[in-house]
Amino acid sequence: MAVIVSQIRTGLSEPRENALGKALSLLKLSNSEIKSIRLYKFSVDARRGEVSFVSSVLIELYDKNKEKRLCENFPNIRDFSNEKFSVSFGSDTLAGKICVAGFGPAGMFCALTLCEYGYKPIVFERGAEMNERISAVESFWNGGKLNKNANVQFGEGGAGTFSDGKLTTRINDPLCARVLEKLVEFGAPEEILTKAKPHIGTDKLRDIVVNLRKRIIELGGEVRFLSPVESIRIKNNRVSSILVNGEELSCGAVVLALGHSAHDTFEALMESGVELVPKAFSVGARIEHLQSDIDRALYGKYAGHPALPPAEYALSYHDKRRENDRGVYTFCMCPGGFVVASQNTDGTVLTNGMSNFDRAGKNANSAVLVSVFPEDFDDPNNPLSGIDFVHRLEEKAFLLGKSSGKAPAMLTREFIGENGSFSLGKVTPTYPLGVESADLRELFPEYISENLAEGIRQFERKIKGFSDSDSVLTAIETRSSSPVRIPRNDLGQALCAENLYPCGEGAGYAGGIMSAAVDGIKTAVRIMEKYKPTV
Repeated sequence: MAVIVSQIRTGLSEPRENALGKALSLLKLSNSEIKSIRLYKFSVDARRGEVSFVSSVLIELYDKNKEKRLCENFPNIRDFSNEKFSVSFGSDTLAGKICVAGFGPAGMFCALTLCEYGYKPIVFERGAEMNERISAVESFWNGGKLNKNANVQFGEGGAGTFSDGKLTTRINDPLCARVLEKLVEFGAPEEILTKAKPHIGTDKLRDIVVNLRKRIIELGGEVRFLSPVESIRIKNNRVSSILVNGEELSCGAVVLALGHSAHDTFEALMESGVELVPKAFSVGARIEHLQSDIDRALYGKYAGHPALPPAEYALSYHDKRRENDRGVYTFCMCPGGFVVASQNTDGTVLTNGMSNFDRAGKNANSAVLVSVFPEDFDDPNNPLSGIDFVHRLEEKAFLLGKSSGKAPAMLTREFIGENGSFSLGKVTPTYPLGVESADLRELFPEYISENLAEGIRQFERKIKGFSDSDSVLTAIETRSSSPVRIPRNDLGQALCAENLYPCGEGAGYAGGIMSAAVDGIKTAVRIMEKYKPTV
């Protein structure tokens, strides 16, 4: 056992290690009582007009009873139990290989965990390996042809490969620490272990993903690229085989670690007898500001201080008086980042945000999204109706871009002021294929436009200049989460087959790199608890 001391403040010009001494002074502890001490987490606090670092410190004492007394007597101290990750193996015999569909965060960490405990899964990834994928994406961004097998949505590492590599999550799960430690093992900066809002950046994440794949192979696993799972065969409440590139392959267990954009795979699964249900998700646009304006708005007079990272924000607005109780929120904020073309089908426009580890770009960008619900779709009872809803919006965005591949864009102040003029100021949009002036109210249904505009007005109250400062809205963003969920029971099994395990973001059980990776690990554990190792 150890204790975590929180709310230790240090100034911008102080060494961060000063937090250790301040924690000891607060608790009136001597060095002789300390078995170990280290910085646990730190973040920037820019509230109340002052900016400082706020740290938590992990302390282990020789006297365990004193640790308990400290937790009882100090409100900002809690116990810390770092339980060792362990697995209990089942007794069932696998009738064939464990097949993992998808090599995004969920599929990667599921396959890695299985390999570490003597199982040797085969991973089937519909997209290309990293180098081929990067080449195809960069070619598309430079005006080349879209590669349907190698793009921002499909390929090694999943959609997160072309993102900010953000590792924040709302889940409070001990496995988050395991994910971070594994990422460091494969090349991530050690600072992600202590930052309250860690990120890797797309540039570093790519090498980390490749290193993780190599470890899977070293441990006896297999990763096949350009290998989409086209259908599955279910017999007697079990998956007996899967179809990959026209070849039928027998399997002992199947993990559906699909991405949120595997829309054709969802259709194939329904045809195979897998139950899907529609779920709520969100749509909206990317908003871009100068990063320096965001820094000034959040850091005030401290903006530009060398100890401070580029400022970031997370905003939400929820007015229950409005129709359908829709939420408006920012998502995947990328300080010093870029808006990227993320479509995986021709005749559509789709945006996302991306940044490198240094976050040194001139602009900040974030999605601003509005919740949509199954009752908004043409057929609320059809699990695929949300997919149709998404496709129509992305196709309409393409048409508003004059079918050129450019993204429709509008000044934020004109959007909320219902004025359709477009004259760029100090913010230059970063969408790589260019932008086309358009009235985004023509793109969205009225209930989305109205809520989006009201949300932006409310965000202006929290960040001065949010709706002005020549900020630009670039549309459309529709892939913040999956439009479907594959129901599963408490054992992680799909309702139609006891050896079918839906997991991760595409199956509707995660929302980002961290939560998807954690769900992948948990899925691996569930499989191991049922089946004995193959070696």
